[in-house]
Amino acid sequence: MTGIIDDKGFRLNVGIIIAGQDGRVFWGRRMGNRDAWQFPQGGMMPGETPEQTLFRELEEEVGLRAEHVEIVASTEGWLTYRLPHRFLRRRRNRPYCIGQRQKWFLLRLVADEAAIDLFASDSPEFKDWRWVNYWYPIRKVVHFKRGVYARALRELAPALKKDTSDA
Repeated sequence: MTGIIDDKGFRLNVGIIIAGQDGRVFWGRRMGNRDAWQFPQGGMMPGETPEQTLFRELEEEVGLRAEHVEIVASTEGWLTYRLPHRFLRRRRNRPYCIGQRQKWFLLRLVADEAAIDLFASDSPEFKDWRWVNYWYPIRKVVHFKRGVYARALRELAPALKKDTSDA
């Protein structure tokens, strides 16, 4: 799926932070030979809202449905990152996707964690997962995503703190 590329060359996308009851967050190990870990994310399709993309990607990548989570908060705006040169998508020998423009969502898992099913789709994104400290992903995600992760986590942290204290 190609998704929507904006006029600047950024693919419209959602980022998904799933928090457990204790405030730790879902951290997924990507398929493939690399030891790459990240939050679930995925591209918007024509006609989708960010929320529709969120729930489609959540089910495709993690096997969770809308009734398994609550939306705690989302970033006010869109956050962008550029892809390194070697990852640029090209068409007619010219880059047409230079990075991602993402709307981030913070979710609370309200179902038992046994509802998480990494192999719910025919093309799994993740082969393993674990709960990690809220700030851990900033240090461990691939270098070109660190700035976006830091901005999203900083913006959404007050909502998680409030949500955790209300529980």
